[in-house]
Amino acid sequence: MMTHRNPDIYFGDISDLAPPVVEVETALPAFVGYTAKATGKVSMDLILVPTKINSMREFENLFGLPFDNEITITIHKNSDNEFSVLSFKEVTLKYMLYYSVKIYFENGGGPCYILSVDTYQNPQQVLLKPQNGSSHAGLLDGLFKLSEVEDISLIVIPEAVKLAAHEYSQLVRAALLQCHTLDNRFAIFDLYDGDMHNPDLSHCIGLFGNQYLNYGSAYYPFVRTMMNSYVNTEGSNVKVICNGKEYKLDQLKKLGWSVTKLVKSELKNRFVNLPSSGAVAGAYVTSDKNRGVWKSPGNLSLYGVMEPLVAIDKQSYPVYDVDPDHGRSINNIRVFSGRGVLVSGARTLALNDNEERYVSVRRFMIMVKESLRTSTSWVIFEPNEPNTWMKICMMIDNYLTTKWSEGALAGISPQQAFYVNCGLGTTMISLDVEEGRIVVEVGLAILRASEFKLIRFSHNLKYSKSLRKIA
Repeated sequence: MMTHRNPDIYFGDISDLAPPVVEVETALPAFVGYTAKATGKVSMDLILVPTKINSMREFENLFGLPFDNEITITIHKNSDNEFSVLSFKEVTLKYMLYYSVKIYFENGGGPCYILSVDTYQNPQQVLLKPQNGSSHAGLLDGLFKLSEVEDISLIVIPEAVKLAAHEYSQLVRAALLQCHTLDNRFAIFDLYDGDMHNPDLSHCIGLFGNQYLNYGSAYYPFVRTMMNSYVNTEGSNVKVICNGKEYKLDQLKKLGWSVTKLVKSELKNRFVNLPSSGAVAGAYVTSDKNRGVWKSPGNLSLYGVMEPLVAIDKQSYPVYDVDPDHGRSINNIRVFSGRGVLVSGARTLALNDNEERYVSVRRFMIMVKESLRTSTSWVIFEPNEPNTWMKICMMIDNYLTTKWSEGALAGISPQQAFYVNCGLGTTMISLDVEEGRIVVEVGLAILRASEFKLIRFSHNLKYSKSLRKIA
């Protein structure tokens, strides 16, 4: 592979010439959804306020506990005063954010942003703010707020699947547009109808639209977690029906200790079903820490997960892996013998994009571009002349050499892995110099890429230096 480095520039120690490149955070998710409360200093002051947390305990302190979903258990008492469970009504979560954040931390997740769009007082999830004058916000309002935070690198909206199909489509397309426009984040989606055995795949994939698909990935199916449904302190959200008569959990003592023990045992053996995006986001963070953002986020173990809700075998797997009608790919959650529950697939929605069909390529490009752009902002107060161009090239060269040595770039030498160009006649013309504009071009050979991927960015300098011909 041909090198594009400028042979006239010496790339040496830049410590005394320019600051080193500071790498941006690669896996800092933002979760959008509904919470029990949103209270920092005063009540409701965190509604529509992106708030950074570091643990589940901090989440509970600021945003509260899960919604009290009603749990119904039907038991039978026979003539010998023996009790048995007849049925357990599967709990359908009304709100999913709490559990999604919890499983995110269980999968190695670290600091993240929480954006509460409203509390559980709102009767249902909505896309937009209601038009009746209500102060309630919707998920799209929360998404728009995320654009104000620069260091977010992942977007996760697990409750999107609770919307109507057309609203889900509007939300995910808006998320892809934001990722493309800001070019510093990536979206993790749950496939619509992801809890169904045979969803209308063509319809569900079509909801993502046709634009900016390389900025997001989708996962199917939902998963059965190892988390039990929340029972409040009074047990008032547990309804027990015994021989036609209803009891609350705290009233079971009337029937005796044995039935209380039976019901509590049944509750411990029933688990929450959840979209997989929260667990996948945690797996992204773990993979980035252990291997690097350039590592393909496939074959990653999901912790706190018992099984996918739909078993995908070798015969049905290709249907989701490559969709011939839309040219898109859905990443599957599958069980592998002896290995547990794994993320199978690491593709973006843009299957037809030869280079950016892979999540690792897109996210690595985002990281490098954002790191270089922010780390070279010091040049805005520098003169637009060869010494400045040399400093920029040297600091970027040093950074990318480090990335190559870590295995992020292809090639047997740095010269084959990347190139850096900045200067008059290569990336700029005289007009750029006169107007105080400095343009840098970086080419990357990402892993097995057969050609350079280009990054081009510029800065407008505070002081420009015109090139004048001396007669």
